[in-house]
Amino acid sequence: MQQVGQDRRWSVVVPVKTLIKAKTRLAGAAGPHREELAVAVAADTVGAALACALVARVIVVTADPVPAARLAALGALVVPDPGRGLNAALRAGHAHAVRLTPGAPVAALQADLPALRPAELATVLAAAGEFDAAFLPDAAEVGTTLYATGPGIPFRPGFGGESRARHLSGGAKELRLEGVATVRRDVDTIEDLAEAARLGLGPHTAAVARLLVR
Repeated sequence: MQQVGQDRRWSVVVPVKTLIKAKTRLAGAAGPHREELAVAVAADTVGAALACALVARVIVVTADPVPAARLAALGALVVPDPGRGLNAALRAGHAHAVRLTPGAPVAALQADLPALRPAELATVLAAAGEFDAAFLPDAAEVGTTLYATGPGIPFRPGFGGESRARHLSGGAKELRLEGVATVRRDVDTIEDLAEAARLGLGPHTAAVARLLVR
């Protein structure tokens, strides 16, 4: 696959859980601010993706009207979650992206990257553009934060649990890149959030993080 140029920028699909299910492992630290934190993290992820030079559009897949409204206000396109799990949501977002721009590559991006930097995402997308299918492992080297395919390539996301091994076995190229820590730092626990804070939280998450139980 040829590297993506400005005339073939990426569609990025971001799945966002309903707030009742979001960031439950942070409930002890976040207390009554858990849902607000989940929306803020998604907002920083989507905002950074929209600001990336290689991204043409961000498609949010969600069944929850609260994050849907917040993320649409940032400029994301919102499509309904079919309700059959994370990977089904990503496939729905991919199908919408292909309908909009059949010749554009598509990347699935986790919604919990509160330190995400547009330039680092551009580095990852430029590298992914060299392959038919590629993925970026998370900071723990167990999961996946980004999975990408080129135009016309089967889109087979395998997120959830030990997704790094799943994407490897599916034939996607693992991207081993320096200087992209903010694209790999997803947040599930208070320790993850502290690591993200050391990288520099986006403004939405930073505002909520100041309210959290210490």
